[in-house]
Amino acid sequence: MISISNSYELLVYLKNQNLIDESLEFWWPSNNDFEILIGAILTQNTKWTNVEKSLENLKKLDLLNLGNLANCDLELLIDAITPSGFKNQKSKRLIQLAKNILKDFETFENFCKNVNLDWLLKQKGIGPETADAILCYACKQEYMVVDKYTAKLLARFGYEFDSYYDIQSYLVYGINDNYDKISQLYGYEIPLNKIYARFHGKIVEFMKRNPKG
Repeated sequence: MISISNSYELLVYLKNQNLIDESLEFWWPSNNDFEILIGAILTQNTKWTNVEKSLENLKKLDLLNLGNLANCDLELLIDAITPSGFKNQKSKRLIQLAKNILKDFETFENFCKNVNLDWLLKQKGIGPETADAILCYACKQEYMVVDKYTAKLLARFGYEFDSYYDIQSYLVYGINDNYDKISQLYGYEIPLNKIYARFHGKIVEFMKRNPKG
């Protein structure tokens, strides 16, 4: 393992390994923003392959729609998302989240434009990682997602942190401080949100391929 002095050097190291599908602009395996929102919650404490089964069930029932989800039958939703685990808890939280979005933002489009971290963290079942994933991937806002893979990878390089936000600050500082170099690295002026999304994606894909290091 090489040594790194900041998160920009980690980004360069990961980018040189061609870890993510270039056709996926933001790495997340969907271009449907509402589906991303639901997926970010369903993926808690389960594998993504299980989430895909649940999302397919929701598509068939036309529940990947804000209004339909807010007003859907609880038992129907529980059955649909069973593959993702914690089906009763997640179903209640998804319906309540959809209702709260309609109440506070009226439309999903307004939600994506105007929601902030504080609002999301007040929603039951949404912690820092899920909130940042929603903001980054569904709302295309400038948030860097941190997960268990991130902490483990940084530990391999000798970096230990006390909290989620300490890790996030470390990653964000290195990216922002070297933004000009990153544009040169990609060959075009890449938006900060896309850098964060793809950086997180590279970390996840690297750790999946290199679980031990």
